[in-house]
Amino acid sequence: MNILGIETSCDETAAAVVRDGSEVVSNVVYTQIPLHTPYGGVVPEIASRAHIEKISEVVNAALDAFRAAEPGGRIDAVAVTYGPGLSPALIVGLNAAKGLALSLGVPLVGINHIEAHLHTPFLYDRGTPPPETGFADFDASLAPALGLAVSGGHTNWFAMPSYGEYHTLGQTLDDAAGEAFDKAAKLLGLGYPGGPKIDKIAREYLEANPSPDLIPFPKGRPREGVSALSGLPADMCVSFSGLKTALLRYVQQNPSLDVPRVVASYQEAIVGAVADRTRTALRRARCRSLIVGGGVSLNSRLRAALQEVAAKERVRLLVAKPKYCGDNGAMIAGLAYCRRNVAGDAALALDVAPSLEAG
Repeated sequence: MNILGIETSCDETAAAVVRDGSEVVSNVVYTQIPLHTPYGGVVPEIASRAHIEKISEVVNAALDAFRAAEPGGRIDAVAVTYGPGLSPALIVGLNAAKGLALSLGVPLVGINHIEAHLHTPFLYDRGTPPPETGFADFDASLAPALGLAVSGGHTNWFAMPSYGEYHTLGQTLDDAAGEAFDKAAKLLGLGYPGGPKIDKIAREYLEANPSPDLIPFPKGRPREGVSALSGLPADMCVSFSGLKTALLRYVQQNPSLDVPRVVASYQEAIVGAVADRTRTALRRARCRSLIVGGGVSLNSRLRAALQEVAAKERVRLLVAKPKYCGDNGAMIAGLAYCRRNVAGDAALALDVAPSLEAG
């Protein structure tokens, strides 16, 4: 079954064709980073305008690549992100997908963006070996699993007792990890996007200083009883607003900054917070595997920390290939094959859901 997936939840216009939920036949991503760099973050109006300008080109490129790889092949369904994300951006992709599904005479499937990130470890490119364990083996060899979605817009931990079943264990109460990286980079004048720049500077600093004297920035654990927890345990949630304030105060009080040391210390606080909550969740949920998705999972220090946690807790770690960590259409098409969140007439009646939650 060949599914065309469309993703426009933020600042990437993406489309891909995936066969049977895992085999990526074509994958096209247009990034808007140059458009948002002058502002140090994503501007919704600019993002939606760029999606409008590029959506047809990106979808056609994905379809052309699919037809070249599979002459005579047909699209069996169209899948699209309908939430969460930026409302103006989501609208562009959803409307394009509806029109395309109707013109092709195939079903439309609405997909949850967060859940799609947790499908990315099961994706592989045509002509390359498939993952050792696929989603079809999930219940037999991976469940119960802990899902971690960590990106520019989300930092969430989910219990996954079976494939397609999600129960929130913890989350950020304010900024996501990726957003915290971007805001720190803006404050320090490092440019946008901040995550890759901070990762590179911190990695070089730590390589040159094997026993670093890091600044003890707070790791963002909220207090018990805070209303924003919404009933979730405080030791499974994070709050990065205090960390950003601590960084601002440190910069104000130290005019002569050792920027690499500050960057490495700030990154370590975020990585430590995510790793600590992950360790707690693995022990609490008695998981057999840890499944990680989202753009921040590209961070080299976070990957190393999660590998350490998984090894110590004796669970399998599944992380996507780097090209599928960020937003892409393949994760949308892949999940649509396995878990049809909203399909048929209900999908054609869908509106965007900017605050959609997993599950």
